[in-house]
This record gives sequence, C-alpha cells and structure tokens, in this order.
Amino acid sequence: MAEQDVFMRRALELARANIAAGGRPFGAVLVKDGKVLAEAANGIHASHDPTDHAEMRAIRLASAVLRSPRLDGCSVYASGHPCPMCLAAMYLCGIQQAWFAYSNEDAEPFGLSTGAVYARLAEGPAAPASGLRQWKPADEQGLYAEWGMKS
Repeated sequence: MAEQDVFMRRALELARANIAAGGRPFGAVLVKDGKVLAEAANGIHASHDPTDHAEMRAIRLASAVLRSPRLDGCSVYASGHPCPMCLAAMYLCGIQQAWFAYSNEDAEPFGLSTGAVYARLAEGPAAPASGLRQWKPADEQGLYAEWGMKS
C-alpha cells in the first residue's frame, strides 16, 4: 500500500470514529519525512469552538512535538477539503502540501462545504461585504516598532 494511502486511510478512520462519537466527519494526519507527527479529529461537538477543526488540532499538536511554530517540510492528509481557516494556518506555518479525500462538492449536499467562504474571501479584504475596516485611535503609534525592538 502506498504511503499516501496509509496516511489518508488513517485520516478517514479518524473521521469515522469522530462520527461515532457525535462529531463531524473530519480527521487529519500531519506527516514529516514519512512519519506521523500528529493526528486529530474535528472537536467542535465537544468544545463548542467553531475553530476546533481537525487540521488546526493537528497543527497545534505537531508544533508542540517540534517545539516550533514552523512546520516546513510537513504534509497534511485530511478527510475533507480544508476550509480557508485551516488552509491559511497551513500556509502561515510553512506546510506546502495537503491532500484531501472528499471535496467541497462532495460536502455540499450535507451542509459541510466551505465553498461559500472561499468565494467570499476571493472578493478580497477591501470588499464592503468583508466587514473588515481599519480603526486606530488618533494617538496610537509604534506598536509594531515596539515589537521589532524586542525581537
């Protein structure tokens, strides 16, 4: 059995176990150099935290294992198409490759697709619908420079 198959089957196994535990059908396995660093299932049903996705959990666990916020050279195997939040987290920590078994199109009939979120983000942060606005008090200055002097 191909290495990719082993890791993806494990992600799917985690997702199925999560369904049995009352959760959503999402599991993730984070791998580096052919070895599993972390694996996790979606935890929203238990934590009530909408960001408690399998990929995010696996990233947090792998970062703790490596004692680093950088996960360069790692890959993620996910049961479902990663949402924009999870994909952004992968980019931010240096993960350059992710594999998924089920697409947003597969998820759509079950209300699990994040395609609409991707579409909204594609409009850009300056789009009126983004809800993102800058507001800095008139006397505020130097926050980033303060950080830069400490690092």
